[in-house]
Order: sequence, then structure tokens, then C-alpha cells
Amino acid sequence: MHIRTGFSIAFDTFGPTPMNLLLNVRPELRHDLVTPEVITFDPPVVARQHVDAFGNVCTRLVAPGGRITMAADFTIADSGRPDDQAPDARQIAVQDLPDDVLTFLLGSRYCDTDRLSQTAWSLFGATTEGWARVQAIVDFAHNRLRFDYQQADATRTAFDGYTQRVGVCRDFAHLAIALCRCMNIPARYATGYLGDIGVPKDPAPMDFSAWFEVYLHGPDGPRWYTFDARHNRPRIGRIVMARGRDATDCALTTSFGAAQLIRFDVHTDEVLAARDALAQAA
Repeated sequence: MHIRTGFSIAFDTFGPTPMNLLLNVRPELRHDLVTPEVITFDPPVVARQHVDAFGNVCTRLVAPGGRITMAADFTIADSGRPDDQAPDARQIAVQDLPDDVLTFLLGSRYCDTDRLSQTAWSLFGATTEGWARVQAIVDFAHNRLRFDYQQADATRTAFDGYTQRVGVCRDFAHLAIALCRCMNIPARYATGYLGDIGVPKDPAPMDFSAWFEVYLHGPDGPRWYTFDARHNRPRIGRIVMARGRDATDCALTTSFGAAQLIRFDVHTDEVLAARDALAQAA
């Protein structure tokens, strides 16, 4: 399938304000682009890009002061298949993990494993290792937290989410990630586009979303698998923009100075004409 997606985000700044953006798709998805992915700025500014330590495309700029609007609109190809499932995937012993995976076993800013370790082992110590244990953790986080966008809190950690029992998609991800790490399962945070494709339309759609990935040994060898503690079901059309230890590494916009968010519009929709054309060609 083809998915048309993009955003229009505006800030008011109060003088020259450096900003970092993680608003591009991941580099490995660039070959799926059907139309160019270009971020435009109004007013025009000089921007440069680099790939950060987690492989995300980072755009740097200095907002000149006043209102700045950043926008993109592009089409990307997707397999149309839901998230991969591998119920027989097994857990990998810590000593056998690749060096670059070890960091995703450690506590981080929002995944405070030190405060959840005893809880995790008491809840999941008797579960079957591997996929079944991860799914048990996802089920727990899904049922433990109540989604409430009005209760979003930029300082809420995984332990806070566990005790407060409320949050937004990032809080579901942080709690599940922290519990997985407590059980010696590498887990990393992911964020990107996720439209209501293949599911009933949400009256309050959140086309930017957060989920997480775990490193398990599946039928094709060790790899990262996608899990979503908020929705707790395989989804179609995830478009990854950033991965990291937690939301700290994956903030879509970071300003080094005061910046007031004025507009935040995101769209993610299947291009039905493209699907129909492919079906006719087949």
C-alpha cells in the first residue's frame, strides 16, 4: 500500500532559538519513499542534517524569533502487513547479546529499572521466557494504565506510570520497556507515524505514536520485534522516525530556549487509489 503522511507544526520563539528535529523517517525507510520527503520552513532558515548515535536523522536549525512553521507532505510505500509475530521467539542470554544491544538492558531517564526490578520479577518471574514473557508484560502495561491525553506529563517515568496508572502512548511504552529490561530482555523505544489503517477510526486520532521493540531470537535468527503496549494488537502502517533508549533520545522537536507550540497537525492516510491500481494490475 501507499501511505500519504506529513505534518504542520508551528512554534513562537522569542529570539534566535536553536532547535533539533527528529521529523524525518529513519534512513532505512528512504528506499520506500514514493515522493520526496522534504521539510519546509516558514520563514526559510538554514538547516543541516546528520545521523545521531541511534541512527536517527537529526535536523539542526536556528529559529530566527517570532513564529516558525515546519511542514512536510509525502507518500511512502508500506507492505500492508501487520507487525511480525513470532510466538516461538526465545530470549537470548545476556552474555550472548551483541555489544550494541547491551545499552538497551540498562536503566535510562524514563525507564527507571532500579525502582521496578523487584516488582517485575514478582510479576513475571514464573512466566515462560521469550515471546510469552514479553507478551505478558505488554498485557500488564496495557491493563495497568488508562490512556488519557489530558494527563500527559513530560516528567512521568515508568515507575510513575506504574503507580499513577494513567498516561499516554509514551508512558505505556516506557513501562513495558522498563519491565522487559528488568527481566534481562533488551527493549528500545520507537516513535513515528501510526494512522488508523486497518482499524476503526479513532475520533481523536494520534498520528504520531510511540511503541517499543525487543530483541529476541526468532525463526530467522536474532532481531528486533515490534510491540505496542497501548494498542496491544498488531498494527498496519507503522512508519518509524526515531529509535532510542526512551523518549529522551526520540523527542521529535527539541528547543534550546523558550518555544511555545502553536500548531501540531499530523496526517497519515492510506492512498486508496494506489491500492486499487495495484489490485487491477495484479
